[in-house]
Amino acid sequence: MTMEKTLWQQVQLVRQKSPLVHNITNYVVMNNTANALLAAGASPIMAHAHSEIKEMVNIAHSLVINIGTLDEYWAESMFIAAETANTIHKPWVLDPVGAGATSFRDQILHQLLQFHPTVIRGNASEIIALSKTNKTITKGVDSTAESNDAVDAAQMLVNQYNTIVCISGETDIILSKNQSFHIRNGHPLMTKVTGLGCSASALTGAFIGTIEDKVSGTAAAMSLLGIAGELAVRESKGPGSLQVNLIDKLYNITEEEFTSHLKIERS
Repeated sequence: MTMEKTLWQQVQLVRQKSPLVHNITNYVVMNNTANALLAAGASPIMAHAHSEIKEMVNIAHSLVINIGTLDEYWAESMFIAAETANTIHKPWVLDPVGAGATSFRDQILHQLLQFHPTVIRGNASEIIALSKTNKTITKGVDSTAESNDAVDAAQMLVNQYNTIVCISGETDIILSKNQSFHIRNGHPLMTKVTGLGCSASALTGAFIGTIEDKVSGTAAAMSLLGIAGELAVRESKGPGSLQVNLIDKLYNITEEEFTSHLKIERS
C-alpha cells in the first residue's frame, strides 16, 4: 500500500472512531481547536478543573496539553493530567508554546517532560528552547528558527524522553528513534491565523488516540492540516476567510485532494 493511501486510511479511521480528545489548552484558541477537531471527525472536550481531570483523562482517547495561556492553577491541572496519562499509558501531546520566553514556562515544561509525552509538537524555536541545547529568541509564539535548525535538538528530546517530536514550519519534520518524515504541505498565509499550530497539536492528539502507529498517525495529522490549508487558501481573500475555509476543508476534503497534494518523504 502506498504511503498516500495509508495516511488517507488513517484520516478515515479518525472519522469512523470519533476519538474523544481532552484538551487543556489556551483560551485564545479553544473555539478554533474544538472546531478543527469536530471538522476532522473527532470529539473535543476542554476541561481543566482539578476535581475532574483524572476522570477526564481516563475516559478520553488522548490528552493534549498546550501551555499558551499559562497560570498556576492551569499548570497544576496539566501536572495531574500528564501524570494520569503516563500512569495509565494514555497517549498525550505536549505543545510547548513560548518555550524559552520565561523561566516560569521553562519550569513548567521541565516538570511536564518527566511524564514522557507521546508527541511533542512545536515550532523550531520552541523545540530548541525545550532541549536546552542552544540559546534562541522566542518571539511570542512565533519561531525565529527554521525547522532544520531544530533537528539536533529534537533528536535529543527523542532520545532522552523516548518521545516523538514534530517540528512545525515551512517543512514539518517528524522524528522518532526509528524513522522520520518530512512534510512540505501548507501555505505562508496560515501563519497569519492565530492558533493553527494549536490545531495541529489537537489533531495530532486525535490521530494518536486512534492510530496504533503513533509516528505515522502524527504524519497523517500534520499532512491533513497542511493540505487543507493549501486548498483553503485558494478560496480565501485573507486570514479571516482562511480560518473559515480551513475548517470547511478539514470537513469535506476528498481522497483525491489528499493523495494528489501530499508532499511527504519518509526515511
